[in-house]
Amino acid sequence: MSPTSTPSSSTTTRLPAVRGEAGGREGRTDRGATRPRRPVRGLVVAVLALLLALGILFAPDLPSWNGAGAAWTSFLPWTAIPIVLLGAAAVIRRSWWAGAAVLVAAMVWAVTFVPALLPARTAASADLLVATQNIGAGNADPAGAVRGLLGTGAGLVAAQEITAAADGAVANLDAAYPDHARVGTVGLWSQWSMDDPEPLELGLSWARAFRTVVHHVDGDIAVYTVHLPSVRPGDTAARDRAVTELAALVQADPAGRVLVLGDLNTATTDPALTPLTDRLTDSREQVAGGFGFTWPAPFPLTRPDHVLARGLTPVSDQVLAAGGSDHRLVLVGLRAG
Repeated sequence: MSPTSTPSSSTTTRLPAVRGEAGGREGRTDRGATRPRRPVRGLVVAVLALLLALGILFAPDLPSWNGAGAAWTSFLPWTAIPIVLLGAAAVIRRSWWAGAAVLVAAMVWAVTFVPALLPARTAASADLLVATQNIGAGNADPAGAVRGLLGTGAGLVAAQEITAAADGAVANLDAAYPDHARVGTVGLWSQWSMDDPEPLELGLSWARAFRTVVHHVDGDIAVYTVHLPSVRPGDTAARDRAVTELAALVQADPAGRVLVLGDLNTATTDPALTPLTDRLTDSREQVAGGFGFTWPAPFPLTRPDHVLARGLTPVSDQVLAAGGSDHRLVLVGLRAG
């Protein structure tokens, strides 16, 4: 009986082990086959954040793209909003590398725009106050805009989009500033005598810009009062040509002191304006203290209204009430030198 029982007992002891191995392998195989593949968390967030960072970093090199590029660069500071939203999405997704991409975008934004948000630089009183505003063709209360301009006490006042409906209100500027000039829908009023205006078409078939020389007590100033062509979706060509032509005129101008005042229909973050800002100092960029948005007046999103200077140093830049216009008023203080 013992020889017979030995194999039987041996077989009995091996079978559970074999079943256990098979079961173990089967269990591991089943677990491996049914385990779902974990998706890459935050991939979309990371890609969007990096695209935003590149869009900010290379904004000065972006082409117009039929107005899309110009719109992007004109409203560039507002990219802070999608960066914040992407940051929240990275936290919700619990993706550390999406968060890292958002951090990169935030750093690029900060390097680009935080200097403009620093407290405004202060200086001694200005030698010259300059005000400029697009009064607005659709302004139902042009007298309100004129009152605002008069209330600044500026030595030079520039206005754009002066329509026939605003003539009565503008007469108050004429009375306050005996030296004044108008060409088309733009005008300049001065506390000092000035030469006859030289109309400038700047690529248009009519003039809505001009150059004149203001005989300031500290020295003559060549003043360009300008309303550049409007920008339409898919059409920035006229504005871009006007900027190029105006920049060429400024570069060739023999005057030691030059001012460009008015509605340039783009922000300084738009590379289309670079031909001008390479030659002239933008008052808001010089003074800092915020972005100084002026349009649209109820909730400004960008700044098409500018005071650009050569031979004069901006020492203050204020954005004031619109007076019924869709553009807020800009008041800039300048010092000689």
